[in-house]
Amino acid sequence: MKQINAMIAVALAAGLAATGGYWWGQKIENRETTTATLKEPSRKILYYRNPMGLPDTSPVPKKDSMGMDYVPVYEDDEETGGAQAVSSGSGQVRISVEKVQKLGVKTEQAALRVLDKTVRAVGKVEVNERHIHNIAPKFEGWIEKLHVKTTGEPVRKGQALFDVYSPELVSVQREYAIALEGVAALKGADDDTRRSMQRLAEASLLRLKNWDISEQQVKELAKSETARRSLTFHAFHTPVNGVVLEKKALEGMRFMPGEVLYQIADLSSVWVVADVFEQDIGLVQVGSKAQVKLNAYPDKRFEGVVSLVYPTLNAATRTVPVRMEIANSNWLLKPAMFANVEIQVVGKGEVLTVPVSAVIDSGMRQVVLVQLAPGRFDPRVVRLGSRGENYVEVLEGIAEGEQVVISANFLIDAESNLKAALGGLGEHVGSIPAEQKQPDAPLQQKGKSDGVGHQAQGTLNAVNADGTVNVTHGPVETLNWPGMTMDFMLANPSLAGNAGIGNAITFEIVERKPGEWVITRLQSMPANPHEGH
Repeated sequence: MKQINAMIAVALAAGLAATGGYWWGQKIENRETTTATLKEPSRKILYYRNPMGLPDTSPVPKKDSMGMDYVPVYEDDEETGGAQAVSSGSGQVRISVEKVQKLGVKTEQAALRVLDKTVRAVGKVEVNERHIHNIAPKFEGWIEKLHVKTTGEPVRKGQALFDVYSPELVSVQREYAIALEGVAALKGADDDTRRSMQRLAEASLLRLKNWDISEQQVKELAKSETARRSLTFHAFHTPVNGVVLEKKALEGMRFMPGEVLYQIADLSSVWVVADVFEQDIGLVQVGSKAQVKLNAYPDKRFEGVVSLVYPTLNAATRTVPVRMEIANSNWLLKPAMFANVEIQVVGKGEVLTVPVSAVIDSGMRQVVLVQLAPGRFDPRVVRLGSRGENYVEVLEGIAEGEQVVISANFLIDAESNLKAALGGLGEHVGSIPAEQKQPDAPLQQKGKSDGVGHQAQGTLNAVNADGTVNVTHGPVETLNWPGMTMDFMLANPSLAGNAGIGNAITFEIVERKPGEWVITRLQSMPANPHEGH
């Protein structure tokens, strides 16, 4: 009996001890909870976002198709460095000021400017048609001797070209000589007879002049009073410092009146005829200044002025010829040389403009990011007008004085889902089309991408027809990816030219939007791993 009582006493003691321990433990837990509550004030939840970053939000907790819980977005998330596209009516993009600084975001005011544009075209040097002269005698004859014998030979004004025998010339000379003798013999005759003989002599002399016989030769004939069998034909009607473009004259050949024996041109002034594309021809006007560059003289620029915009269009090339007149005193410009032409044109006065780099062009519409405040950006769909060298006209979408993002637009796009933000604008212009999807990549480690570039190495396998590249890469530790072969988009198509097919490469990728990885930097690795050290 005593033994039973002792056992009961022990059990009661154990129960009291357990009850006291539980009470004490609960008291400590409640105290810690109260302390934690005091230290961490409650945070207001704005909404719940998709755990994979898709543009889907919910006002209440829920799960996605894979069973993952939606992530709460708190009111103070903006201050913690997160980047988000706020689609609740405003369509704004918010990024922490610290991250804006890291991305290197730059802005510039939308302002009124006169858009000066340079129209570029290719053309060729041509002979100035105003300075071409044909040597075509007005009488029949035979060439006895050539003084200018080759094509391309320079010819000075008044230079002897060839010696010619012509029965007509001999006949007219004899008439002139006889008329002169008659005038001398009829000194004692009446006035009418002497005047008639004088008119006959003058008519013969005029015929010689009309046949382009030089004044000096005519005077010599008058002095000699005898007919010469052959005369020398001179280039009295050619431009100064001309060259022979075409020579048909041969020694001993017979020619008929009007037959072209030489074609001579003055090359001190030439034409450059350029083919300007149809969409630019409305900007080019007569009097516009132009600069001409030739491969033969890469260090020289030749100044010219547009003298004619041709009234015809080449249907095959959709171009209009434009003619410029260029001074060529040193004869550096040769006919048929190819030329690169830059024509300076002026716009239609002051228009609202933004830098070209401020426009994100999706192909379907153009978007400009307007900075409303540090870290707050408003994506605006804009309608563009004419383009200049560095600026583009904005017809609709923004106002003068607004700050537009001109640098790191793409990185802001990578930081936040612009498509979701634009979807909240309620516009019906059409959504930004999604680029071609990349093959499914392994899920990245949570919190690793966040718009930051990831370094990788691999081999460039191919440049695809759609502008993507196929790469076999090694493990990417920052994303917890194993090595694999996949397609990537390029931030700039010119990156594909930095390496050849089959070359080892280093590259950097960012996630522009969930599942879409874009290469922002690509370089070929040296064949020798120690090269450059």
